[in-house]
Amino acid sequence: MFGRIAISILFVVFCHRSLYGQEGNYPTFDRKKWHFGFALGVNTSEFSYRLKVNSVNEDSIVNISIRKQPGFNLGIIGSFNPHPVFRIRFVPSLSFQERLFEYNYIRNGEVTLRQNRLESTNLDFPLLIQFRTKRIVNFAAYGITGAQYSLDLASQENADQISTDPIAKVRQHDFAYQVGGGFDFWLPYFKFGIELKFSKGLRNVAILDDSFYMGPLESLKSQVWWFSLTFEG
Repeated sequence: MFGRIAISILFVVFCHRSLYGQEGNYPTFDRKKWHFGFALGVNTSEFSYRLKVNSVNEDSIVNISIRKQPGFNLGIIGSFNPHPVFRIRFVPSLSFQERLFEYNYIRNGEVTLRQNRLESTNLDFPLLIQFRTKRIVNFAAYGITGAQYSLDLASQENADQISTDPIAKVRQHDFAYQVGGGFDFWLPYFKFGIELKFSKGLRNVAILDDSFYMGPLESLKSQVWWFSLTFEG
C-alpha cells in the first residue's frame, strides 16, 4: 500500500514544472539553521512476540496470531541544520495504532476463534539524525535514524482483568529505534517531503498476568511502519 502511494505522489511531483526551474525554488531554505513544519501520515503496527514453551497446548489454545492493523499519525517538526547535509530533528507526534489478537482454542470439541483489538493512542517523541544528499535543483534524498520514547494514553496497564471478558494489557511506556529514508522536493514557498520509516521496540511491553490473552506470551515488542508527508518552511 505504502509503495503505491509513494509512486503516485512521486509521479505527480515530478510532473510539476516548478520543480525543474534552473535557479531552484526557495533558494534561502538551506541558509537557515532552524526549520519548522508538520507531518501527516499513516502507519501499520504489530508486535513481534515470543510464546512460552508449550503455550499453544495450555488452556486448549491451538493457535495464536497478532495481526497488523492500519492507523494514522500527525506531528510537529523541529529541525536544526548545522550543515547542508546533516540535520537533527525532533518530531513530537500523536499516533493512533491498533493490533488484533486472534486466538484459536478448543471449546466443546470445536475450534473457536477469540479476538481482542488493542487500540493505542500514543504521544511519540522521536529524536532523529538525518543525512541528506546535496540539493540538485529542487530535489534531494536522505537517510534517517534515531530513537523514540512513546507514552500510550489509552493504556489499560492498571485495569483489572475480568475472567469472563479478558483484555490484552501492555505497558504504558515504550522505547524504540527508528531507521528509514525519504525524498525532499523544494516548492516555491516550502519544502515537501516523502518519508518511510520502520521502528522496533526495545522493551518487552507485555503485562504477564496469566490472563487468557497474556498468559501464553513471554514477550511483546512493538513494530511499526510509518509513511509520512512532511511540510517545512
